[in-house]
Order: sequence, then structure tokens, then C-alpha cells
Amino acid sequence: MAKKEKKKKEKDISTKRVASNTLFALNIVWESAPLYVIMYFFSTVWWGIMGFLSETYALRLVVNTAQTAQGIDSVIRFVVILGIVNILGNAGLNYFWQVPSWRETRKFTSHAEGMLFRKAAKVELACYENPKFYDKYVKAMNEIHNRIMRTFEATDGMLDKIISLTANSLLLFVIDPWLLVFAMLPMVFGIFKRKEVKALYDQEDAKKPVVRRVEYVRRTFYLGEYAKEMRVGSMWRLLLRDLVTCYEQIRDIIKKHGGRRALFGYIQQVGLEVFTILGATLYAVWRTMVTKDMLVGDCLVVLGSIGSISRSINNVIQNLADFREQAHFINDVRYFLDYEPAIADGDREMPAEPDTIEVRDLSFRYEGAEQDALKHINMSLHKGERIALVGANGSGKTTLVKMLLRLYDPSDGSVSLDGTDVRDLPVADYRGAFSSVFQDFKILSATVRQNVTLSTEKAEDEAIITALKEAGIYDKIAGFEKGIDTVLTREFDDKGENLSVGEAQKVSLARVFYRNTPFVILDEPSSALDPIAEYTMFENMMRATEGRGVIFISHRLSSAVLADRVLLMENGEITESGTHAELMEKNGTYAAMFRRQAENYLGSEVSGNE
Repeated sequence: MAKKEKKKKEKDISTKRVASNTLFALNIVWESAPLYVIMYFFSTVWWGIMGFLSETYALRLVVNTAQTAQGIDSVIRFVVILGIVNILGNAGLNYFWQVPSWRETRKFTSHAEGMLFRKAAKVELACYENPKFYDKYVKAMNEIHNRIMRTFEATDGMLDKIISLTANSLLLFVIDPWLLVFAMLPMVFGIFKRKEVKALYDQEDAKKPVVRRVEYVRRTFYLGEYAKEMRVGSMWRLLLRDLVTCYEQIRDIIKKHGGRRALFGYIQQVGLEVFTILGATLYAVWRTMVTKDMLVGDCLVVLGSIGSISRSINNVIQNLADFREQAHFINDVRYFLDYEPAIADGDREMPAEPDTIEVRDLSFRYEGAEQDALKHINMSLHKGERIALVGANGSGKTTLVKMLLRLYDPSDGSVSLDGTDVRDLPVADYRGAFSSVFQDFKILSATVRQNVTLSTEKAEDEAIITALKEAGIYDKIAGFEKGIDTVLTREFDDKGENLSVGEAQKVSLARVFYRNTPFVILDEPSSALDPIAEYTMFENMMRATEGRGVIFISHRLSSAVLADRVLLMENGEITESGTHAELMEKNGTYAAMFRRQAENYLGSEVSGNE
């Protein structure tokens, strides 16, 4: 019972929060595109008033005038003036919505997505490893434009219905105040509309996890990354069975909630069609044809307006439900935007020429983990020094370099730059002192130039070409028709070029050679290269990074020979430290690992370095 109450509480959202989230969404549009807001709501008011005057009011005026044969000239003037105003007003409004409106729409879309992108750039890496937080971020990113637009449209719909409701109600009141009794009946039946909307929400909420599974199965059949696995076994049969099961679950969910929706819909439909519209029609016809104290034009207005009023009230109730639905999704957007990053800026200035990074008694534990990933780490990196970080998978190497980049903050201990704790420095300035490449590097669907510089700023071709040469990939790039201006991948450009994994890794390495930063961090930068190519790459790297502090991780220990110092990590601790020769002489774990690898390449330069 407690679990069910907790789940219900999580679904509920207060009316105050609904109003707050609605204003938040509208404010995003207003901040970025005020002209769009003004024109949108002005158009609604304009078309609402013009529609009422052209259809309902003009009909009453013309029919009553024809019946009484009085004021024909004034009716003609009214219709002519109304026609001219419609022609001129609609010309301007239609031009706006066909031409400039697209530009205005992009303004608030860019503004909204920019807010999320800027926040995403600031939140710590741990947020991406927190399923709850990451789920909210993904939903916020995927839904922000759609939900803000739907909130905006719901507000506009509410305004449209209020105009229609007010104009028609006033006219009915003028004709006969008792007609408003019929018009207000939909408010009584509105409770069933709310129940229908609630049943729909429950149905869609129950379908979400099943629909996610359906989408996953679909992805496995059309995304290239699954293509090989789908063809070397019979997994596709299992996935197809999953798909059938999912559709059966969706059918059961609809069956469970569909009956309630049908019942509530039926009650409100009967209330609207029978008690409201037919009741008012009978009353108006009685007064027109029996008591003869209502004009025919007034009777026609009643027949048209009573349904319009009833439906407007019904739609207002629907709009209120829409606001609540959108507010749930906007909550995710606000949760993400309101999050205060744990990796915060400090107020100390960066050293003009950073020289030394020092790690003192550093320990770190991932959130939810039972043991520390790093334990009492002490080390330093000086400008011009090359350190090889080696060890088995899971020994803590990648976690340590993430600490150096301040992607996490220590649980205990500290990282300092020239004696200043890095937590006291601006995050962007501190990270700007590093060039880094990780084993899970990414190539963007952009030009080679942009993939190397990771910037839209104009860069000298010579610097880019030099970086590509140092990475050992320039000859390949030079063979492309557009050279460094060739787009990589063909996802958005039919004339783009696809690189092998090893070639793409070399492009990512060129980023390090291009940026002349004081420090360089390379986490498995050559995992896609063969041993000979890797050794050549490391030789080039050592030459190109002369005078810079370098930490590199590699499972192939031949590259460690090129380092000034080797740090061996085991179970989150540094267990051996020294030059390659010193550790070989020590004959410990590092020496044993090196010899085992050398045996696999007997006769190569690797074994020769023993």
C-alpha cells in the first residue's frame, strides 16, 4: 500500500506547480521571441472576434432585419466594412505566418535548447552515470520544444475559447438570460471530462515502459551497430517474440483503461448533445413558433451559439488537463536547469604558465559503490615529463585521469596546480590547460578541419596539416577531393568520407598535436592500431609534445619504454613507480607483465627493449 501511495504521489503535481511551469514555458518564448508571442495571441483575438462578427452576429442581424424590414442600409454598411477589415487584416496576418514566423519559431527553439546545452556542459560527469538524472536530461532534451509549444498552444486555445465563450454568452444573455442555464450545463458534466482525461493519462503512463521496449526492438533491426549480431545468431527471433509480447501488453493496458474512458466520454457526450443543445433548441423553437416572442434571427443564433458555448466550456476543461500534462514534462526541464553542478568554479586565477600538477593522498568512490576506486594516490606531473600509467583493466587508471581533468572531485585528498587546489580555479580555464584523447573517442559529422580544431573559429591550414602529419593520417586525408575540408561520415553528406576505426583514432590524436596546451592526457589513444603503428605513433607523440607534461595509458607496455616514469596501478593504488629500466630491475609485477607481452611479439622491437 505504501509503495502504491508513493507512486501516486510522484505522479501528482500541484495546481500551483502547474501554473508555475506554464508561466516558465511561456516566459521562455517571450524572452527569445516576443514578436512571435504578440502576433500569435493577436491573431487569436483577431480571428476570434472577426469570426463571431462574420458568422454569428451578422447572421442574427441579417435575418432579424429581413424579418422586420427595418435598418437595411445599416446592415449593408456593416457587412461591407466587415469585409474590408477582414481582407486587410488577414492579408497582413497570413503574410506573417507564412514568412517571418519561421524565423521567430527558431529563435525560441534555439534559446530553449541552448539553455539545456549550456547546463549540460557544466554538470559533472557523474550526472551521466546517474540513471534518474540522465533520464530526466534525455526527456528534457527530447521534449523541450514540443512541450513548450504545446503549452503555448494550450494557452492560445484557452484564449480562443474564452473569446468565443464571452462573445456568445453575452449575445445569448441579450436575447434571453435563461439561455445561460443551458450553456452552463457542460460545467456540470465537466467532471466526467476530467475523469476521461485522467483515464487517458493512466493508460499512456502504463504504456511508457512497454513502448520503450518496442522502440528498442525496432532500433536493433535498423541501426548498423546491431547488424552483425543480428545476423550471426537467432537473437532476432527472440526480439520478434518480445515485440509480439509488447503489443499484447499494450492491448491489455488499453482494455483495462478503455472501458473507463468510453463510459466517461459517453456521459459527457449525452450531457452535451441531449440536455444542453437539444434542450436549448427546444426552448428557442417554443419561443419562436409557439409564443412568437423571439425573432427568427435570435432563434438561429441560439441554435448555433449554444453548441459553441458548450463545446468551448468542454474545451476549456480539456485545456486545463493539457496544462497539467505538459507541466509534468516541463518539470523534467526545470529539474535539469535548476540543478547546481557539484563541480563548481573557484575564484582563484589560473597560473599564467602552469608547471606542476600534484595529487596528494587522493581517494575516490563512485556514488553507490561499496569500495573506493582510488585509494591514497600520491603523484606529480611536471611540464616536460612523460608518465606511462599501466595496469590491468579496472585498476583505476581512467578514473585517475578523470580526476586530473576534474571530471570528478576527490572523496578525500586533493589535486593541485602549482600549489593551488584545482577546486579553487575556474573549471573551464583549468580544463583548458589539457589536451586529451580517450579510448571511446568520437568523430563528428563535420569537416576534417573542424574535427581537429573542435572549433568553428578560423584556423591556419598549416597548423592542421602539421597535426594530421604528426598523427600519421595526413596522407589519407590529402587523397580526398576536398582535403581537410572533406566531411567525415556520410550521414549528412553523400560526398563525405568514412574512415576505419584506426584512421578515425588518428584524427582524434591530431587534436592533441594541434592544441599546444601545457599538459596532455591520452587514455588508450592507440587501441585501434596494430603494435607497430602504435609504437610509431608514440614516438611521434613524444617528439611533438616536447616540453609538455604527458600522461598516457596503454595496455601495450612497449610504449612505456618511451616514458620518463612508469606508474603501475593495482586495485586503485599505485604499487610500483620508476623508469622502465628501474622496474625491470626490480623484477616485480610490471616486469612480469612486460615479459609476458614481449613473448607475444618475439623478434620485434618490443622484446628487444627488455
